[in-house]
Amino acid sequence: MRKQTGSKKNNKDYKTKEAAKAEEEKKQSPLSRVWELGKSERGKLIAAIVLACAGTLLGVLPFIMAGLIAYGLASGNTNIGWFVGMGLIGLGGYAADVFLYQAALSVSHKATFNVLGQIRFAMLDKFPRLPLGTIISQSSGKLKLIFADQVENMETTLAHLYPEMTANIAGTIALYVVFLVTDWRLALLSMIPVVIGLIIFSTMMIGHGENYKKSVEINSRMNKTIVEYISGIRVIKAFNQGSRSYNKYEQDIRENAGFFYKWMKRSQIKTSLGLTLATSSLLTVLPCGAAMYNAGTLPVYKLVMCIILAVSFIEPLMKILYFGDNMAKVSTTISMVDEILKAKEQVHFDKVDAINNIDIEIKDARFGYTDDKEILHGINMDIKQNSYVAFVGPSGSGKSTMAKLIAGFWDVDGGSIKLGGNDTRDISLEKLYDKISFVSQDNYLFDDTILNNIRTGCPTASDEEVKKAAKAAGCDEFITRLENGYETNAGPGGAALSGGERQRVTIARALLKDAPIVILDEATAYIDPENEALIQKAVSNLVKGKTLIVIAHRLATVKDADRIYVFEEGRIREDGTHEELLSHETLYKEMWEEMMSVKEEEGESYA
Repeated sequence: MRKQTGSKKNNKDYKTKEAAKAEEEKKQSPLSRVWELGKSERGKLIAAIVLACAGTLLGVLPFIMAGLIAYGLASGNTNIGWFVGMGLIGLGGYAADVFLYQAALSVSHKATFNVLGQIRFAMLDKFPRLPLGTIISQSSGKLKLIFADQVENMETTLAHLYPEMTANIAGTIALYVVFLVTDWRLALLSMIPVVIGLIIFSTMMIGHGENYKKSVEINSRMNKTIVEYISGIRVIKAFNQGSRSYNKYEQDIRENAGFFYKWMKRSQIKTSLGLTLATSSLLTVLPCGAAMYNAGTLPVYKLVMCIILAVSFIEPLMKILYFGDNMAKVSTTISMVDEILKAKEQVHFDKVDAINNIDIEIKDARFGYTDDKEILHGINMDIKQNSYVAFVGPSGSGKSTMAKLIAGFWDVDGGSIKLGGNDTRDISLEKLYDKISFVSQDNYLFDDTILNNIRTGCPTASDEEVKKAAKAAGCDEFITRLENGYETNAGPGGAALSGGERQRVTIARALLKDAPIVILDEATAYIDPENEALIQKAVSNLVKGKTLIVIAHRLATVKDADRIYVFEEGRIREDGTHEELLSHETLYKEMWEEMMSVKEEEGESYA
């Protein structure tokens, strides 16, 4: 027996250069990130901005013409042609504004939908390069939220924010400049209620980004629950768990609705008061303008012009606020999209032509699901070809993670895993996967025939070869009893089959693959005794003449292993044979004695 301590490298020193780079990327503003994502259509977006700004500036003409007409009336101008000319110029400016605005939106929308399509294709292209473990750890509800909902949310930013917000900023500035030129006193006075209103409104925006992010998380959790509830409705009904499952379903929906209700309730007073004041520039313009008119310091035509401008520059200003509110949402949206687009890729080189043996050598292996938290610390082990080893230990000790690293679900962050003397990162993933069959307690079956589900293990296999594997896995008997036999559809995720039947089909698939390394991750953990006996027999056929790695909680199932590795808190606490580990005071011995005492209480024993 060997005691292993592993390196106690501080997690703070674990952060890699890639992690530092990722942290730097997080500082990128959401607006610049959206602009970066839309780089292929930047020309169209710039054209949309130019069109929108030109339209907005021409849209100022009606207000200037209104002031000039008021001046003409006040000064006694009787030239009808002059008034008609001013009116036509104002009308032309309005028409140009409308036309250019629609043209800008048309261009920006075409560009946007192209960009959204490219983003989705980029994520789909990224998926095969992500570690397999990263993909399977994502819930279908979250992936649907990112691919469909969150990408769609970017439509507002790309199609509207750039042209409209830019144009509204230009329009607000242009109108306010005209206001200042007309009468700077009333222009400044008009800003008093606007500024006060904006200050009140801004207090409502404190924490808006965090609240929106939390709302997305709650919504994602609700989507996941809904998908699980619908997918598992048959099992829920069969085991009379409708009330319990519905309670979780109802709880998540109520949590989602409750969060939005409380958030809106907290924001209601500040939002209403702030927006009311911000749009009430006339509160100061009307009384002050009337006083100036009575004092003879403000002509009537300027008073009319100032009233028009005081109302007019508020509208584009409020639209800017609307887009400001969207920026908090965009930040969350971009971060979720970037979870995929900026995720760390699994890079393997195809440097190895042939793998001559399948000895597995692991040296100082380190790994963490996130960049700043290491969960496996300096793992060392040698697994010889055709040997039988077991990983045991408390839940969360790292044994399943280590098995998945061997299978290529992820790559180690430090140290190395070698297969046949070659670093697995120098072996293409295709070749690596060909060498390993991974069977767990929750294997997935496709919504296809049982025949094709088994054939997934070797797509070129004949029907006879598929059926031979099925017989070896002990599932031929139940398959032939089905109405359509091997042509029976397994249903989504294998829903048409029982748990034991699904597991035997996945073992048949692994048998057909005939990989030299077999990893069993709690393959019989939740199987009834009758099915367990059948599956154990199928497993015996599966592992003949192969390297076998078993992850188990039930120590009795692995006591015959050539070597047992005992995991604890991401390290190998000790390793040896069953007898060696029991001959000393070890964690394994504690676990074994605890298991034996439980079995004795239940009236069972192990020979």
